[in-house]
Formats: sequence, C-alpha cells, structure tokens
Amino acid sequence: MRLGQTSLLYFLSKVSGSLLGALATVYIARILGAEPLGVYHLVIGLVSWFAILGRVGVSKAIAKRVSEGSDEGEYVVAGTAVILLMFIFAAAVIVLFRGQIVDYVGYPATGYVVFILFVVLLNGLVNSLLTGLHLVHISGILSPLRTGGRALAQVSLIIAGVSTASLFIGHLIGYFLVVGIGIYYVIQNVPSFSRPNRSHFEDLFDFAKFSWLGSLQSRMFSYTDIVILGFFVSSGLVGVYAVAWNVAHFFILFSGALSTTLFPEMSSISAQGDSQAVGRIVEQSLSFGGLFLIPGFLGGAILGERVLRIYGPEFPKGATILTLLILANLFMGYQDQLLNTLNAIDRPELAFRVNIIFIAANLSLNAILIYLFGWVGAAVATAVSVAISLFSAYWYVNSIIEFDTPVEEVARQCFAAILMSGVVAGGLWVENSYRILRHNVATVLLLVGIGSVVYFICLFGLSAQFREAVDRNSPVDLPFVPR
Repeated sequence: MRLGQTSLLYFLSKVSGSLLGALATVYIARILGAEPLGVYHLVIGLVSWFAILGRVGVSKAIAKRVSEGSDEGEYVVAGTAVILLMFIFAAAVIVLFRGQIVDYVGYPATGYVVFILFVVLLNGLVNSLLTGLHLVHISGILSPLRTGGRALAQVSLIIAGVSTASLFIGHLIGYFLVVGIGIYYVIQNVPSFSRPNRSHFEDLFDFAKFSWLGSLQSRMFSYTDIVILGFFVSSGLVGVYAVAWNVAHFFILFSGALSTTLFPEMSSISAQGDSQAVGRIVEQSLSFGGLFLIPGFLGGAILGERVLRIYGPEFPKGATILTLLILANLFMGYQDQLLNTLNAIDRPELAFRVNIIFIAANLSLNAILIYLFGWVGAAVATAVSVAISLFSAYWYVNSIIEFDTPVEEVARQCFAAILMSGVVAGGLWVENSYRILRHNVATVLLLVGIGSVVYFICLFGLSAQFREAVDRNSPVDLPFVPR
C-alpha cells in the first residue's frame, strides 16, 4: 500500500510539473515561434550528452549503495567528489570546443551549456540521494517546483522583452530552486557525513562501470534524434519535433514514477536474498507499466493533430511524429521496469548488455533513417531501437527471476483503451461534422476528459487487480469495491 501511494504521489507531482511546463511551452511557442524552441532544445540535448560524461553512472551507483543501508555518509561524500571532478573535466571539453558548439547551435550558448550542465549534474546527485534514502516522494515534489520555477522565470523574462536567452536563464533558475531544497532534505536524513576510504570508491565504480551506459541509454532515448536532426533540418523543425516529444513523454510519467519508487525497495529486498518477493514486484511493475501509455498511444493517434494545433500553426505537421514517439515511450515504459529490476538486484552487467543493444540500434538507425526519411525516420528509429532493447531486457530478467508475465492484465488495458478510442473518435467526428464547440482547446480537453473516464471505468470493470490496487491505495474506504 505504501509503495502504491508513494508511486501515485510521485506521479501526480510529475504530472503537475509537466502540465506547468506544457502551459509555458504553449506560451513560448506562440510568442517566440518554433526556431528559438529548437535552439533551446539543441542546447539541452548537448547538455544531456555532456552530463553523461560528467556522471558516468555515478548517480545510479550512489542510489544503489545508499539504499543498501550502510555507510550512507561515506558514499555520499565519495559520489559527490567524483561528480564534481567529472564536471570540471566536461566543462573543460565544452570550453575547448566552444566554437564548434556555437556553429552547431546557431547561438552563442557556450556559457549557458556550462552552467546548465553544472545544475543538471547537481540535481542528478540530489535526486539519487533522495532515492537511496527512500525519499522518492520528496524527489517527486521537487519536479513540479523545478518546472514551475523554470516556466515562471521564462515567461516573466519574455514579457520583460528578453528573447531566446530567457529560456536558458529560466532553466537555470528552476534547477537552482529545487537543488537547494533537495540538499536540505539530504542533510536532514543522512546520519553523518564521513570521509570515504578506497573501498567506497571501488564499490561505486563496480556498479557505475556498468550503469553509466544506462545513463547514456536514457539520454539517447530522449535526445539522440533531436541532436542528429540538428545536422539535417532547420531549427524550426527541431522545435516542432521537440514539442511532439514533450507531449509524448507525458504518458511515460507514471511508468517512471513506478520504477523510481520500486528501485530502493527491490534493492533492499534483493540484498536480503528474497528473490520470490522481487519476482512479485516485477509482476506488479509490468502490470501497471502501460496503464497510461496504452490509452495514450491510441488517443494520440486520434487527437495528435488537434493537440499540436494548440501550440500554434507551425506544429500540427508533427502529428505523425507524435504518434510514433508515444509508441516509443510505450516500449520504453516496460523496458524501464525491466532494467530497473536488473539494477536493483545488483546485476548491472546485464543492464549494460541491454543498453549496448539499444545504443547500437539507436545510433545506426537514426543515422540511416534520418538521412533517408528526415524527421519521420528519427521517430521510427527511436521506436524500433527501444522495441529491440525491450525484448533483450525481458530475456535477461526472465532468465534469473521467476515471475509470471501479466499478459491478461495488459490485454484488459488494451481492450479498455480500444473502447475508449472508439468513443473519442466518434466524438471527434461529431465535432468535425457539426462544429458544436468551435474551439480547438475546448474540443481537446472535452475529448481527453471523456476518453479518460471511459478508459478507467472500463478497466475498473474488467480488472480485479486494478480494482484491488485502487482500493488498497485509496485514502478512504470504497464501499463499491468487493473485498
């Protein structure tokens, strides 16, 4: 019950942050247009790649070692020292190649890249500590604060007359806000900070030497297509693609909340040698990993053009991209649960192999398909590479842990989503034919609301497991749920 409530709280926090970010993006897109958004996302994409160089898996290793419950203070100090040293190295590389960065982005952004890299690394460190200390709910609450602070700062600066630079400055303000709060909670919950010895660095390295590729995989999933597109298409098209990506990524928030919440619990149980309990958690994570992604895929295919129209007249041409990217996130939602399991049971070498498969497929497919088909090729490459790595992750987890794949539960979610899509498609046809609302935003909100209600009512009726999960995690007794 506690895990379910923590996952829900973390998810709602992420949703709040994403909605704030979406509203700010709508405003920015309408005022500045697609090109400044494209420049901004190219910079964020570069920062994400340099963050790989700065973290090399240490953040994940810190979360793992701290969650095991011994020598927390030593691991915190050791991990912080490593990340700061790697930041210095990464910053030196950025300064060395500042000319090439300016030419690629088309904007004098080298200083912003360095400062944003610093706060991103610091935020990753704080989040890993909160996860390892079983304070996932705090980490989740910080997400909407970061996004809200960033959005408020960006919009305020645009109103004040600042253009593209407002996006970078606002980004920094949002991160500094939550890093300060996160550090306070870490200090309050770490028993003591002690000087680490060589064994603590070795323990981090033993995990990080495999898990760094997981950080690379995560960043490649989010930014490889955008970064490579920057070489082939205009900043305007990159901006449209980035907006479609942000909309698609919204649906994976619950899956991410689930894996983040379950990681310290599986890690602790695994350290006690209870593989059967770990297997039950794996089954639960797969049962609910696609809870929002499955209906999101079908709903996005129907309403994608309408949703992107909200951002401005330049954006509806990305509707096909949006559908493909939601599909990629659907595959990634399940893959996240499986890789999370491999890392939690201290088998990062297997997660390493899965990530190698993803990276090889992602780089090769993006390079080939973007060259041949442009931005559609980028979306297809992302979806296919994630699907390949999903099957490999399932193979490894299934080979070392006994669990039942929840095929029937996923089928129930698919059936409920199909019923929902029929209602949504019918409602869209009525609106297109009779122009009842005559307002795009109102149409989207109404159809999304109706679709959500239909989906969850159908799933509630079809799935005993879903009913039980709702009842267990509801703050009040639900008399209509059989016990």
